Amino acid sequence: MPNRLADERDALTQQLDFHRATLLRKLDGLEAEPLRRPMTASGLSLLGLVKHLAETEHGWFLKIYAGLPEPDLFPIDGGPDADFRVGTDETADVVVGQYLRTCERARAVVAAGDLDDVVATPSGAEANLRAILLHMIQETARHNGHADIIRESLDGTTGD
Repeated sequence: MPNRLADERDALTQQLDFHRATLLRKLDGLEAEPLRRPMTASGLSLLGLVKHLAETEHGWFLKIYAGLPEPDLFPIDGGPDADFRVGTDETADVVVGQYLRTCERARAVVAAGDLDDVVATPSGAEANLRAILLHMIQETARHNGHADIIRESLDGTTGD
């Protein structure tokens, strides 16, 4: 649980870590098939959410904020919501492992940065590290809501 008396930097990073951990708890105890099972009309799955958030963390923290010239984590076919779709060769170990590695790299980048550091986004807009952290907190929390519904639909499991 995040420290409710933390300073701004710690409050932001603790909230993001809380939501990262919450997402991973949604996977606990599930075999490969339920993790990959499309549960919405658009084909959303638990593993697809993890894949999307790995790519989003990689994009915002490593490529945009840190300016690292890296390719996307997963090949994307360019179709709508492609980063949510899990390929037949993308196992839970691969996707979750990539998410964990990306989060660890993002933590190191954030720890070395200043909340007021400003970078240009691909659209040309400017954002500071604070705004990027806030965006990733809301992005991860929003997708945790999707994960809640998917997990409950799979086996009735509810909670954080």
